[in-house]
Amino acid sequence: MHAAGPLVLVVDDDATARRMLDVRMRALGCQVAMAETGREALAAIERDLPAVLLLDLQMPEIDGMEVLRTLNREGVDVPTIVITAHGTVETAVEAMKEGAVDFILKPFDPQYLEIAVRRALERRQLLDSNQLFRDALAARSSDILGESPLIQAAVQTAKKAAGTNSTVLLLGESGTGKEVFAHTIHQWSPRRDKPFVVVNCVALSEHLLESELFGHEKGAFTGAHQAKKGKFEAANGGTVFLDEIGDMPPSLQTKLLRVLHDHEFERVGGSRPISTDIRVLAATNRDLDEAVKAGRFRADLFYRLNVIRIVLPPLRDRKEDIPALAQHFRARYAADTKRPVRRISAEAMDCLCRQDWPGNVRELANTIERAVVLCSGETITPADLALPGVHPASPPQDPVPAAEADGFHDQINHYRRQVLLTALRRADGNQTQAAKLLGIRRTSFLRLMRKLDIREDQVIQ
Repeated sequence: MHAAGPLVLVVDDDATARRMLDVRMRALGCQVAMAETGREALAAIERDLPAVLLLDLQMPEIDGMEVLRTLNREGVDVPTIVITAHGTVETAVEAMKEGAVDFILKPFDPQYLEIAVRRALERRQLLDSNQLFRDALAARSSDILGESPLIQAAVQTAKKAAGTNSTVLLLGESGTGKEVFAHTIHQWSPRRDKPFVVVNCVALSEHLLESELFGHEKGAFTGAHQAKKGKFEAANGGTVFLDEIGDMPPSLQTKLLRVLHDHEFERVGGSRPISTDIRVLAATNRDLDEAVKAGRFRADLFYRLNVIRIVLPPLRDRKEDIPALAQHFRARYAADTKRPVRRISAEAMDCLCRQDWPGNVRELANTIERAVVLCSGETITPADLALPGVHPASPPQDPVPAAEADGFHDQINHYRRQVLLTALRRADGNQTQAAKLLGIRRTSFLRLMRKLDIREDQVIQ
């Protein structure tokens, strides 16, 4: 089975020209989509971004120039070859200024048409490669994303702590990004070129965790056929991140206290002190203050760990950061899976912002990863998210029938109007409360009201 060829969208109100271009493009191994008007072209591009756009400039209502300007305003980058009749070359030059990559004259020269399309397809491949490269770079960025006051306060504390050797205790619910913070603190520190070692204190049994941290000598226990360095020894000069420190067994808490105090330890089964130069970062989702009071966690160890405390907020308390996080994860997983998923629709982003995210950033990341894998096009839609309790695909109570609507954009705007009006009616006209119901900022809500021409008198049912 052969792979489908690149998609070429032909936009021309001349049926004869469309048929001829269809034959030529299929001969080049391309898939072909057709549009008779500029409005149809914009709707088709929103549904499925073509590899190349063949665009007639002379069309009724929305002409080719307006299509180009609209694509520029919305940031849609598609290599466009404009088609023009004799006597309108000046217009073609203007179209090139608007971003068109080439133009052809009617009647078509088949050989030049083929050359122009092949050049445009090469440009599309280059754009795709550049996007994958940018996504790969974004995915590997160690910067902490978020502009909310809560996360920025945590970032400022982390930056101040990074340049020191002080122990940092990261607190917060599961999935709030404690390991990301720990790794970033290491990257910001003078130890950045040395090892960053992660140890999960709850993933191993007590004896395995002891061997993992401190290492063991040959014959120390059954199966210890040779000596092994522990994480504290292997990380010399670098940083050790102790995740889930609140679950560390009491016997190991005592040994850890000595490492923090004297920077010395012995391997399991050994008696020779081993010195190590490490910086310790620790994290837990447990209430260590309560654990100390209950006697489950050593108070002296807690005080050694709690030199600099950073509390990471749950995602439900920093919803304004969701768009940036979602786009970051889209870039990461698109790069990892080599899938051309380039954007998240406004409706899908609204759905993401309305969720409470009990699993926090980790749950959001998993949701975006699933959406990237399931997405059938280049845009993640609400259906791709499969979020519980959200029904973004449900039509409004009084939708405009497709035959009566002026076009795709009008139907979408009508749907948005109904969503906003429904929220306003549920909130008895209170715009702030309506914005909260939709999980968006009041300023964004008011901007949408103005854009969709919603007046206060329309809120009354």
